[in-house]
Amino acid sequence: MTKHQMLRHALTGGKLFTAMAAHNPLAAKLAEEAGFSGVWGSGFELSASYAVPDANILSASVHLEMMRAIASVISIPLIADIDTGFGNAINVSYVVPQYEAAGASAIVMEDKTFPKDTSLRADGRQELVRIEEFQGKVAAATAARRDPDLVVIARTEALIAGLGQAEAIRRAEAYVEAGADAILIHSKQKTADEVLAFVDAWKIAVPLVLVPTAYPSLTEADIARLGKVGVVIYGNHAIRAAVGAMRSVFAQIRRQGGIQNVDLALPSVKDIIALQGDRHMRDLEAKFLK
Repeated sequence: MTKHQMLRHALTGGKLFTAMAAHNPLAAKLAEEAGFSGVWGSGFELSASYAVPDANILSASVHLEMMRAIASVISIPLIADIDTGFGNAINVSYVVPQYEAAGASAIVMEDKTFPKDTSLRADGRQELVRIEEFQGKVAAATAARRDPDLVVIARTEALIAGLGQAEAIRRAEAYVEAGADAILIHSKQKTADEVLAFVDAWKIAVPLVLVPTAYPSLTEADIARLGKVGVVIYGNHAIRAAVGAMRSVFAQIRRQGGIQNVDLALPSVKDIIALQGDRHMRDLEAKFLK
């Protein structure tokens, strides 16, 4: 079974698919090691790793090459966050085959204007394109894929933009009509009530995708019981964990004037070398270096 088929089977097989965010190949390997079903190639995390806003500041090529690097080191599916598709439907037509060739098993595209503003800003500029325009982008994405098992996920930001449930449902249904394989419904409310109301109102047999960043009390068991959700994405926990750990260690070194007490809390250098794939390189050396 290919990675594409693994993800598509999960969407239709009734078992919740869990995806952890990653901003580089090492984070992706750690997500696979931890037992997640797949990796979320997060635009937010990648932007944060470059210390720039999540507002289409990074070029498509930077994001694409990172997705290629991530896909090359994992054996689980990669879901690539391509924001708004880097332009209009014509851009999408060119971008999707590149992500597919890079190893992504799914792309997620949102219905905001380009350039976007991150959904996570309290006072963000949440502007949506016309429904018909985004339908064209979804249709372009499905037409551009070479492998029919590549999953096209349409993300509506109607709730983020404060447009209400009726508009969110209207947009999601229109995107399914245009060919979307799944719908990502996003909310930044501190409770799950808004998303749960959407799930309850969703009557189409197309799976939903949730990103419970803002409402973490909703567990995987809760989501699975809904019966309509195929994928849960943990959207920014890798970068937050990395920032928290680095801040703590860096502060300890400055506070203590050296590294004499930090090693006990850190992975060993041996562990890092193993994550770099050292054993595989040694096997190659033994086989081919004459």
